[in-house]
Amino acid sequence: MLPHQTYAALVGGPLDGLLLDITGWRPEEIEDGVALTTELGRWPGGRALYDPRPGEPRPPGGPGVVCRFQCSGDTP
Repeated sequence: MLPHQTYAALVGGPLDGLLLDITGWRPEEIEDGVALTTELGRWPGGRALYDPRPGEPRPPGGPGVVCRFQCSGDTP
């Protein structure tokens, strides 16, 4: 982890425990969640879907881990 970076911790699914660099993301981008390419999901080369955990506060700043994204499924 770099000292001035902001991260989301990935929870559940094939990327559980990894950190996603969200430095510079706008709040709307964080709320949209992400589809991350991975060889570890149900479909190799597909995408693991992660969304912000509902009801958790999301501090506006950083550095460090500022939120968690929960796995919501995967897609080819």
